[in-house]
Amino acid sequence: MHWAYRIAEILIRKHPGRETFVCASGISPSGSVHIGNFREVVTTYFVVRALQQLGKETRFIFSWDDFDRFRKVPKNVDSSFERYIGMPYSEIPCPFGCHNSYAEHFEKEFEQSLIAFGFMPEFIYQNKEYTSKRYNTNILHALKERKRVYDILMKYKTGEASEEDRERFYPVNIYCENCRKDTVTVTGFENERVDYQCSCGHANKVEVLEATNVKLNWKVDWPMRWMLEDVVFEPGGRDHSSETGSFKVSSEMVSTVFNQEAPHYEPYDFISIKGTGEKMSSSSGNNITPAELLKVYTPDVILFMFAKYNTNAAFHIGLDEDVIRNYTEYERFRDAEPAHLKEEIKVALDLSVVTPRPFKSPKFAQVASILPLVNFDAYIVRDVLNRTGEAYTLEAVQEVCERAQYWLRNWCPEKVITINNNKNLKYYETLTAQEQMWVSRFVKIMEEGGFELSEESFMRKVYDICHVDDPKEKRNNQKRLFTIIYELVLNNNSGPRIPLLVHSIGRERLKALLDF
Repeated sequence: MHWAYRIAEILIRKHPGRETFVCASGISPSGSVHIGNFREVVTTYFVVRALQQLGKETRFIFSWDDFDRFRKVPKNVDSSFERYIGMPYSEIPCPFGCHNSYAEHFEKEFEQSLIAFGFMPEFIYQNKEYTSKRYNTNILHALKERKRVYDILMKYKTGEASEEDRERFYPVNIYCENCRKDTVTVTGFENERVDYQCSCGHANKVEVLEATNVKLNWKVDWPMRWMLEDVVFEPGGRDHSSETGSFKVSSEMVSTVFNQEAPHYEPYDFISIKGTGEKMSSSSGNNITPAELLKVYTPDVILFMFAKYNTNAAFHIGLDEDVIRNYTEYERFRDAEPAHLKEEIKVALDLSVVTPRPFKSPKFAQVASILPLVNFDAYIVRDVLNRTGEAYTLEAVQEVCERAQYWLRNWCPEKVITINNNKNLKYYETLTAQEQMWVSRFVKIMEEGGFELSEESFMRKVYDICHVDDPKEKRNNQKRLFTIIYELVLNNNSGPRIPLLVHSIGRERLKALLDF
């Protein structure tokens, strides 16, 4: 059973009479939301899809934690923004001057990218929730229960608890009305008022029920929102999932302090960028955003990459040769007979469909191999494919060409191969007499009209050039012949399939490069 349906069935058994299943995810807009963060939202999305397929009503919420403090300046933001550290993301100016705030810039960047994936959760902006006073009765409740909150937190810490610390503990952060930073020490709580002193010198007493600058600490805030939104499912990263991690602490907090059952939780492992082995981070700059990935992959392929892995499986995303491998795998599964696929793969494919395709698309690897040879002209690519018996609409070809061109030029420029202008005599002279004979016979096949044959008939003649009785030796010879042709024509040891190469270059030009 696919993991999304496994979770959905657990939820249904756990809540048999529930009308609406609230599934949550959330991210802090500390910088550009990367594809590692995307695993948070897409995990919830797949579970929502499974619940819907099983006939259940759902509410898919996504919390923007934009009332969190600004902790670190990302690499793509000017270092002068260090002066805003300690302020809520929602109150910091947009670093690029195009949105109302720092938070809004990165929120809208991510929200816009989600449109391509065909789903849009209900966004909850925590800045608005806190400043609208929606949470104030719960903040007051947590303050009144502050000693119990302290006991729960200390139960999961290695340090020793003390009665003195317990007396001075307050589970809130306060943003100073003067400097708007949270460099604040809470000095007292009495008569539903909180006293604080800020490092900027400002001090004040705040009426909790009227406050718009008081925020619960993370491990109290998270369970409070579970209770308020009636959440039944939420995933979380591996770092939240240990025995002393945020989820364990928050689960006890929600049941003990807020009298609510914790939601079903699914930990997910991290995604790394190939070659680094490091998890992605918005603040470190070690990231690839969904918008960047969409320039190379279709939404369906991206969703499939996430759907096919169990949530506890770490995987990397590369934009090198992995692109060809990922596309080829997806296309193979997509075009296969459903009866020949494992159930998990069939479900992963179903979960990955954004909208049914109105037209058939050419294979990415074929297009990527042809494009540089025809000066990145989609019209010629379509013509080449048509001449090999594969008919596609121009729209279908252009869509693949755009992504393939972006990938080749920006991520894999070494694959932008060109056709040799002159015969590669130097390489030809390194060939054995037998290999030179193979090249001569290949030219002769083209001269005798092999070019006009069907692809199958043409390739049968080409394969026979290297015929020997031993099948393994024959395969090695054929592979060697193709390598020789690529070197003589492209000065490269690989290239498009031979029929595509022939049609891309044309018979006369190919003969001119191979006829010695």
